[in-house]
Amino acid sequence: MPDTNFIPSQKDVDFFKTNGYWISPKIIDDERLERLRDRMERVYQGEFETGTAPDAVWRRETSRPNSLRKTDNANLADLTIRALAHDSQIGQIAAALKETNTIRFWEDQLLLKPAQSSGNAANVGWHQDYHYWGCFQNPETMITAWVAYDDVDEENGCMQMVPGSHYWGILNGNDFYEQNMQKQLQDMAPEGQIARTVPIIMKAGQISFHHSLTIHGSGPNVSDRVRRSSALHYLTAETRYRAGFADEYSEIKKFIAAGGVDGDIVQGEMFPVVYRK
Repeated sequence: MPDTNFIPSQKDVDFFKTNGYWISPKIIDDERLERLRDRMERVYQGEFETGTAPDAVWRRETSRPNSLRKTDNANLADLTIRALAHDSQIGQIAAALKETNTIRFWEDQLLLKPAQSSGNAANVGWHQDYHYWGCFQNPETMITAWVAYDDVDEENGCMQMVPGSHYWGILNGNDFYEQNMQKQLQDMAPEGQIARTVPIIMKAGQISFHHSLTIHGSGPNVSDRVRRSSALHYLTAETRYRAGFADEYSEIKKFIAAGGVDGDIVQGEMFPVVYRK
């Protein structure tokens, strides 16, 4: 069990190493959760507190109302969401799980599955986060923290993990938007490996952490309850840039403009330090 400051124990770290994920106790209190839910809704309405829009934003006027809502880098638009993304306690937990001294913030997504959205492209297909992050050389240096804004279970489309899949390497078949998840997972698993899935059932305010190569996804929300969350992505101080892949990311553009070249350690104000031991 984690200590009184929610820092993972050695047993927790060993679990993360073996399985590629770990679930924290409730860390985000109810008052803060309510603020986050409110700010999420304001972003959807096009209200950007900082005056800067997210890199990509779900909007009522232009998006399918019952599909998965995915907004990239909402931290650029809203200070409450940015404070969560830069939270030093979350960074400290990530550092403990990765057994490193420094954690930098990389990017975030707001994610919402509307109630009763089954059949409306609201599944999240099986994928490894690193599939989308080839602009970094070393997948072992990346970790995601998934913050539950609501209670999540299989009925409202909780995340599912494939334990141990972070040892399978970089796989073919990654697709965040794939809806035929059963066939996709069969195709992704390497020969001789069985893709056993585990539902990540959480209370609002808990956070799940996973390795950048851990296969994960989520099924439909067939309940009358909304499912809201933030996915926060972090890097250790050992992360190095790989040129020519996903250079369109706004942070990577800034890194290159600041003189970053292939093989350089990823650093700078575009990748702020959220925790340093």
